[in-house]
Amino acid sequence: MRAAQVTRLDGPEAVEVVDLPDPAEADGAERKVVVDVAAAGVCFPDVLLTRGQYQMRPDPPFVPGSEVAGVVRSAPAGSEYAPGDRVAAFCVLGGFAQAVAVDPAMVFPLPDDTTWSQGAALPMNYLTCDFALRERARLQPGETVLVHGAAGGVGTAAVQLARAWGARVLAVVSSEAKGDVARAAGADEVLPVDGFREAVADLTAGRGVDVAVDPVGGDRLTDSLRALAPGGRHLVIGFTAGSIPEVKVNRLLLGNLSLVGVGWGAWWTHPAGPGSAYLRTQWDALLPLLRDGSVDPVLGEVRALDEVVAALEAVEGRRATGKVLLTP
Repeated sequence: MRAAQVTRLDGPEAVEVVDLPDPAEADGAERKVVVDVAAAGVCFPDVLLTRGQYQMRPDPPFVPGSEVAGVVRSAPAGSEYAPGDRVAAFCVLGGFAQAVAVDPAMVFPLPDDTTWSQGAALPMNYLTCDFALRERARLQPGETVLVHGAAGGVGTAAVQLARAWGARVLAVVSSEAKGDVARAAGADEVLPVDGFREAVADLTAGRGVDVAVDPVGGDRLTDSLRALAPGGRHLVIGFTAGSIPEVKVNRLLLGNLSLVGVGWGAWWTHPAGPGSAYLRTQWDALLPLLRDGSVDPVLGEVRALDEVVAALEAVEGRRATGKVLLTP
């Protein structure tokens, strides 16, 4: 089969499309669900993996790609899946290929009216934001949520889920075009990066927001904390800006604020955590929102597998809006 392979840790430009053995022929494949991939999602951790900068650091060569949608080719006896089933899957690695073998616990039924692109856009971003908003922020209906990077894959997912759960959403973006994307995703208000703290004060009558969703990091943290209401929670999801900020903890004390880490994978993979069954619980809670249209993934570039370098570079350069996808 054809696959995109990281052969050296020199960034996206070093990814090569090669021919590899079919995963159905690998040892242990009979215990996995083999999925013929129709679409694969591209996310920021894939970029970090190409540089050896992610918390998971496989040795080259390896195939990146953590989320896919496609058709079941084979499944182990006793699983709920059968050949021909439409599924999405969180495969961790191996998704940038024509086929991938996945632990059955990390395969999810895909509704018939959900496209392959939509299905591949769901696992990483929406399950991360579900964990962030419900588990870590304990979001309540009527609260106000500030979303940084609101036109990206994580940002648009956060906008939609916060709205679905009854929150008012203020979206922070870096351009007018990205503002249009955030509005289409369901944001109540769109704020430019420059001056977002002052805009938050104006829109909340000086109170501030209850929750800030931050997949960007960098120099936004201080003003983001200042934009929180008393008792507010700032969610640290990632660092697409490329730098990890520091905080003076007296700000947390004086504002009765919480700086909350969001490590979705670290949560369910920890020995004391809920295990991979947690993902299916999240997925089942997501399905009603998918059916009623509250969740409708915002899709960006869709590229062929041969264009994997361009897809990764778009994510790395923060040029992408919505979810970037590959089709094998």
